[in-house]
Amino acid sequence: MAGYLAMRIEKGKLDYTAVVTKYPQFKADIDEILINDGYADLITE
Repeated sequence: MAGYLAMRIEKGKLDYTAVVTKYPQFKADIDEILINDGYADLITE
């Protein structure tokens, strides 16, 4: 699930803040995927 959410965030289809608010259990995995894929700039606190 985290992989799918991260992919949608990378493509601009989902908002990072909205996703981690709704699915906080996936935040760490989403952050790791975004950083590894070069999209660390999409991570907002």
